Amino acid sequence: MNRARPVAAVVLAVAGSALVVACGTNPYATSGAVRPAAAGVPQQLPVPRAVPAGSTAGQAQLVASTVDGLGPVLADAEGHTLYRYAKDGAGTAQVSCTGPCAETWPPLLSDVPPLTAGVDAQLVGLVTRPDGRKQVTVGGRPVYRYAKDTGPGIALGRDVSADWAVVTPAGEKPTTVGTTDVGGLGPVLTDREGHTLYLFTKDGKGSGKSTCDGDCARKWPPVLAGGRITVAESIDTGLIGQLRRADGTMQVTVGGWPVYTYAQDAAPGEANGHGAGGTWYAMEPSGCRVDPARRPSSGGY
Repeated sequence: MNRARPVAAVVLAVAGSALVVACGTNPYATSGAVRPAAAGVPQQLPVPRAVPAGSTAGQAQLVASTVDGLGPVLADAEGHTLYRYAKDGAGTAQVSCTGPCAETWPPLLSDVPPLTAGVDAQLVGLVTRPDGRKQVTVGGRPVYRYAKDTGPGIALGRDVSADWAVVTPAGEKPTTVGTTDVGGLGPVLTDREGHTLYLFTKDGKGSGKSTCDGDCARKWPPVLAGGRITVAESIDTGLIGQLRRADGTMQVTVGGWPVYTYAQDAAPGEANGHGAGGTWYAMEPSGCRVDPARRPSSGGY
């Protein structure tokens, strides 16, 4: 399987440009997206020095840094990339990464609220770990380093597991759009975990709205934008955009189509939702739907 490899960080906003109806174009794309010259290769960057003076012993520091291929990330005082763990849960008072996990993913500890630079201090807090030490939280989630990240600008932990993701200065994780090959369908769009992405024909291309809410959204979870979207090298960044849903969240669009996953796709490489109801289709990297006549070689719908 060809897992998504984030190679370009794109900060997106809903655009008000005129709609373009040709397949492979996106009326809600943001211009100016660029790709790094050495895509996917960690870049050694200087350690940020924007943290205010006055740090005391036992006080952590948080700074906005940059990782090649990911864009802005949150780092500690030495420039080490910080990560969040999905099993901790948002806003939870319980820390799930302890013991051997904490040796691989050292928690960012601080006796008092950390100094910050390039990140909203209101997003930052502390949580007490099982051993009594205090760990820094950002956006309600405990943050960690990765033991194999040897210096500033490195983020090897981003590819370790779907449970681990880098933290942006906004306290969020990036949204990723990639590609993988699905038997019978060819290359299709995927999310960070490799799950197939779908379009819903009732939404309408370039309509600027999603019509899948409530029970529909539980069966077909919308792909939400976490403030920044990274895309695989094979995808035109000009196809990527986002729209505001009825509940106020931002949903990723590709080629003008709001995109979703399917709750019954249990693993990467499955496309059980393709053709469902004659309205749901897997998506090609061009932003178009996969030919309705084609069928995945395994699974069903």
